[in-house]
Amino acid sequence: MEVLAAALAVGLAAIGAGVGNGMIVSKTVEGIARQPELQGKLQTTMFIGVGIVEVVPIIGVVIGFLAFFK
Repeated sequence: MEVLAAALAVGLAAIGAGVGNGMIVSKTVEGIARQPELQGKLQTTMFIGVGIVEVVPIIGVVIGFLAFFK
């Protein structure tokens, strides 16, 4: 049962991060297409957002380890 809980935690975290990154990048590309002069600011904001979203799978892995080694 611990293996299943760990796999669910990691898998759901990875899916969430994938969806989040896709949404961030797609909206950034839309913003750049509408206002090309703001490309630098939009990319900076996008990289910060992607970095924050990438924390979710790391937390999922930690929760998975906690569930597995409990």
